[in-house]
This record gives sequence, C-alpha cells and structure tokens, in this order.
Amino acid sequence: MSANKRIVVLISGNGSNLQAIIDACANQQLPGEVVGVLSNKADVYGLTRAANSNIASTVLSHKDFATREDYDAQLINAIDAYKPDLVVLAGFMRILTADFVQHFQGRLLNIHPSLLPKYQGLNTHQRAIDAGDSEHGVSVHFVTEELDGGPVILQAKVPVFAEDKADDLAARVHEQEHRIYPLVVKWFCEDRLTMSDECAMLDNQKLSINGYAND
Repeated sequence: MSANKRIVVLISGNGSNLQAIIDACANQQLPGEVVGVLSNKADVYGLTRAANSNIASTVLSHKDFATREDYDAQLINAIDAYKPDLVVLAGFMRILTADFVQHFQGRLLNIHPSLLPKYQGLNTHQRAIDAGDSEHGVSVHFVTEELDGGPVILQAKVPVFAEDKADDLAARVHEQEHRIYPLVVKWFCEDRLTMSDECAMLDNQKLSINGYAND
C-alpha cells in the first residue's frame, strides 16, 4: 500500500462532510489523511471540527480581496502550502475561477445536493419539490470550469414525499452525502479514480453521465 494521500478540505460552514471524511480517515476506511482545512469564513463550526482532530486550518476571507481572481490566486497558494494530493470542496460557497480549477484539475472534488445535471446552483431541495419530482439526491463530481458541471462520479437517490418541506429533504440528502463522499475519496486515495478528457474513470473504465452503478 502506498503512503496515505494528503487531503485538503475547503469549507464555509458546519463541515459535516468534512467530519465524515475525517472519521473515515481515522477509522482507516481509506488511505488518506486530512492535512489541512481552509475556510473563507471565520467562526464556523467546521474549523472547530478541524481543531478537535488536531488538523491545521487556514481562514482566508474573500472580503479581504478586491477581485475573485485575487482571492483565488491567494487561495491556490494557501492550499499548495499543504502539498495536497486531493482537494475536496465540502460546502465551500464560492464560485471558482478558471485559473483555480485548472491548477487543481483532476484532483478537485465537489459534492452537490441534486441528481446532476438537474438543479445546478442553489436551492436544489425546494426546486425538486416545486417540480413535483418523485426522487432527489446528491452527486459527487470532479470540478471543471462549468458550475456544477464536471463529470459525475457517484450519486445517491432519496425519495421525495408529498408532505416534504425543503428541510426534510435536505436532512435525507445529508445522510447520503456522508456515505458517498468518503467512498469517492477512498477511490481516489486508492488510485482507482481519475479524470481523463473531462470524463470520470474508475478502474480505467469510463463512468456514465450519472456516475458509477446508476440505474
């Protein structure tokens, strides 16, 4: 087994997916280690999660920079200081510049609360309810320059019930997020998951548009 992969996680809030990945590493469920956590906001609970696990963290506020480009340039430097093999977006509420995405191409993952390509952007749970969908879910994907548009690696589906409010649906989706994100990170750390020609590849096999094992 090769050495553990170095993982950096970017957050903007509570960090529940960060916790799921930290726990998977601690339980030796994947050959990786979270070596750094970066947040664009101070005083978020995700930073407390990092501190509780003795993981280094950096706060880099976007409000301190005149442009998105200036911010992302400094963010690249801050991430590179941790020498990551993998960069994981876990509720990082920033639209990233092309330069940032290109710098980390093929080692940048995101999780999005919808069954992509449906409902890119915000308010996905309410949009699924408003559309009368019978199922909703979550997608883990490689990040490309298209917002929420990179190749899907894995999805999990949940039912939508007639009485659901957005918070009910969000809770159901969160439960699945905490299951599939560590699994995808595991595949990457095991050198099974790559991106080639803007396609997700698992065990050298191209995944479908909806990711692995999607019915």
